Parts: sequence; C-alpha cells; structure tokens
Amino acid sequence: ISFTEALQHFQSMELSKSRGKVQVPGRRGILAALLHCLCGPPRLRPQLQGEQELALAMAQCALDDSEWVHMRILQTIYQQLTRSRLGCPRYGAHWEELGFQGRRGSSPLPGEIPRPIPKSHSNLSWSNSVPEGRRVFQLSFQNAGILVVFQNFPFCIMSVNITRIVIQALQEERLSRECNRRQQVIGVLNDLYAAAFLRLSRLWKRQHGTIADAGFFLKELELSTKKKPRQLLKSLEAYLSH
Repeated sequence: ISFTEALQHFQSMELSKSRGKVQVPGRRGILAALLHCLCGPPRLRPQLQGEQELALAMAQCALDDSEWVHMRILQTIYQQLTRSRLGCPRYGAHWEELGFQGRRGSSPLPGEIPRPIPKSHSNLSWSNSVPEGRRVFQLSFQNAGILVVFQNFPFCIMSVNITRIVIQALQEERLSRECNRRQQVIGVLNDLYAAAFLRLSRLWKRQHGTIADAGFFLKELELSTKKKPRQLLKSLEAYLSH
C-alpha cells in the first residue's frame, strides 16, 4: 500500500473514538497567553488545525486485525524494512527480524503496544521514512545474525519511542513554526521521524551504542526533537541530497 492510499483511508474514516482521546492545546488565560506570545512557539495556523487533529487521531487509532487496510500497512512496513517480496503471517517469529520479541518478550508484537504510544503506521511515510529506515536497518546488520543485531540495536522499541516523541512535540506546539512555514503537518511529522532516526543511527555508530545506552539516546533525541526540530530537519535534507 502506498502512503497516499493509507492516508486517504484515514481521511475518509470518522475516527470518532480516536478523536475523543486527542489532547490539543486549549485556550490560555490572559497572563499565560502573554507569556506564550513573548517566549513560546507560535500557534498553529487555523487552516492546519484539521490536519493536526487528523494526525493526533491516527496516533490514537489502535491496530485492528479485522481492518484490511491496517493489515496492508503492516505488511508494507515488514516488506520495506526486510526487502522481502513475500507477505507474512500476522503472528510469528518473523517479527523478531524487526526487534519484536513476542507476547512474552520484553517488547510487544505489532498491535500490542499500549496506549498512548502511537502505532508505527501513524506517521510513517514510505516516500521519506522507509528509505531512511532501510539505511539504519542495514547499518545494524554488521554481518551478524538478525537476532544478535537487535540485541544491540532495539529497532522496534526505538521506532515506537521516536514516534511518541514526535507526536508529543506536535501536541506541545514545538512544531508549529515549521508546520506554518511548510503549510502542512503530516509531512513535517514524517520528515522529523526520519531525521530523528538519522540522528539516532549516527549517535549509535559514533558512540558504539548498546541496548544499555538506549535510554540516554532517547533523552537526547527528545531534547533535539523538541528544542531544535529545524536543525534536525536540515541534517536530513543534507543527508538525502548526497
């Protein structure tokens, strides 16, 4: 499934339950509004608020085994990251290739990730994020077996947490300036997700990261994503231009 088709599916859905869980910035008091105007990020332009609400609603949309589009999205993520041309069963050991460790493992199977962490498909763009994901994924192999690789590089856990960080940055209005500049929300989320993964891959390689370092790296990524999103995006632009 293409990113455009997947997005059109969610745009056509009511998503009433998911929208009910969305937390968007509320109205501020006079003093808080003044302080925000002087020191805080700009508010998202009114014409972009609908797209913001859609993105946040998709992040709250649980994976549904009975929804064919959800299953196609899951299959596409697996095929793109593993470069497999074959489909795969909904459950099985093959998900360990992406770092999932099953129902009794330390990380859940797709669809078992607890709320409010958004699903991978909520803000994954196959036009930008997957090529970047491939590079990180291939970097992790290092001529070793897949299970050994993901003991050292927890791909799925880092992916889920980067998604969480990006969604939080949107909720906290940290991305409003960039969204206003580009006149879009979901495109900014996709690119920032890829940019954060690029930053992670560089940190991991430079500092010879292990799973014990994951928490430290996530804190650094959260700081960079929320405080310097434009800098992260510029690094991605430079990387993709080479």
